[in-house]
Amino acid sequence: QKYIVKNYFYYYLFRFSAALGQEVFYITFLPFTHWNIDPYLSRRLVIIWVLVMYVGQIAKDILKWPRPFSPPVVKLEERMIAEYGMPSTHAMAATAISFTLLISTMDRYQYPFVLGLLMAVVFSTLVCLSRIYTGMHTVLDVLGGILITAVLIVFTYPAWTLIDRLDSASPLFPVCAIVVPFVLCYNYPASDYYSPTRADTTTIMAAGAGVTIGFWINHFFQLVSAPTESLPVLQNIPPLTTDMLVLGLTKFTVGIVLILLVRQLVQNLSLQVLYSWFKVVTRNKEARRRLEIEVPYKFVTYTSVGICATTFVPMLHRFLGLL
Repeated sequence: QKYIVKNYFYYYLFRFSAALGQEVFYITFLPFTHWNIDPYLSRRLVIIWVLVMYVGQIAKDILKWPRPFSPPVVKLEERMIAEYGMPSTHAMAATAISFTLLISTMDRYQYPFVLGLLMAVVFSTLVCLSRIYTGMHTVLDVLGGILITAVLIVFTYPAWTLIDRLDSASPLFPVCAIVVPFVLCYNYPASDYYSPTRADTTTIMAAGAGVTIGFWINHFFQLVSAPTESLPVLQNIPPLTTDMLVLGLTKFTVGIVLILLVRQLVQNLSLQVLYSWFKVVTRNKEARRRLEIEVPYKFVTYTSVGICATTFVPMLHRFLGLL
């Protein structure tokens, strides 16, 4: 599609805002929160993010509402065109992350609640508006995503503390954390044509499973002390200093490099095993889209990434003296 940008401020603002609801944001913000801010917060964010995204992705392929027609709109994201429209998972994820972060920090850190609420509203609003600006969703898609997320947060909030404790409930917990998400991904609703929805859902579910198992490993082997439900005294948010910034960026860089290495290694290895098992030509890129190959390799890869981010990266930080 050819189009002319008449307002570069809105164009770059909403293209950037759209990126806040994509993989590049999740793979940076969530690990950064775990390594540099508070593992307690990252665990809650990941759990709610996985739940909300799974519900949203499933709803898309059940409802099968088309995206806005073009023309009249101009669609700025080619990869997402093959997916259905209702609900907007960008809107769901942005709303879930911003307001889960707000709710989870109220009893842990001392800051003006109005300021936190304003930041949550601004963040989620920018992402929601970006979906309309980029031509990927209607207003109804966005409002549907916000409403579904609000309902999920309200109904699951009483169980958040219980969910936090599940990673130490039983030695068999890792089995459930792997089997249940894998079965859900493998039995994902069939689509009339191929879209990246199933692959994206598997990536999200696998990352959540890996993070959950990583927390279980940390607790079971006492690698780190378990975070408390709430601090006895509200902590003041420490001022950002140069030393703190350098340390945080160093930890983040070390962690991301290790994650990318693990991701590439496990992905290549799992694909080779699956190609050999199903006797598929290695260079056949279409084979990756087959159910029996796409789901297992995605699930193994991103489960490994989740475990690495929560267990092995902190161990490497400790070894390098960054903790």
